[in-house]
Amino acid sequence: MSVRYDWYQSETKVVVTVLLKNAADKNYNVSIEARRLHLTADGYELDLKLQHNVVVERSSHKAYPSKVEITLAKVTGDRWESLEEKDNAVATAAPSKVQTKNWDLLVSEEEKLDEKEAKGETALNNLFKKIYSTSSPEVQKAMNKSFSESGGTVLSTNWNEVSREKVTVKPPEGTEFREWEK
Repeated sequence: MSVRYDWYQSETKVVVTVLLKNAADKNYNVSIEARRLHLTADGYELDLKLQHNVVVERSSHKAYPSKVEITLAKVTGDRWESLEEKDNAVATAAPSKVQTKNWDLLVSEEEKLDEKEAKGETALNNLFKKIYSTSSPEVQKAMNKSFSESGGTVLSTNWNEVSREKVTVKPPEGTEFREWEK
């Protein structure tokens, strides 16, 4: 019967925790070799072919009421990707190419999708945002000044025209502009 186990590592050691209640009563035995870990108990067995070599002389094990903790001393401080050695077929397989995402492309695709889905006022606001964000500082100043001075009725991109004087309010046809009464 196999046993459940878990493991973790530090720079100097790998600790394997085998979940086995009352291991001492079950006559447990641990055998540690350079690339192998073998645990047996009455009706239980764990046999692992380790991914890397360990220092047998500095490795140890200890039984607790609910588990057996096996400490394996690493030969080098390398990080182990897994506890067990992989099959030869897996080990000789070509390393998979790491795919990196082109975040700029993803953002531009998302913006295009948003533009297509936008309708009415949202589409107009998106257009103004795009014009503003891609414009020179001079055009941005003209847009800010014309919009704020006209009460939102004029939006100009011509700084030469806007910088000379205050932008007058030009309400849409058929409407009347009134000053705020205090």
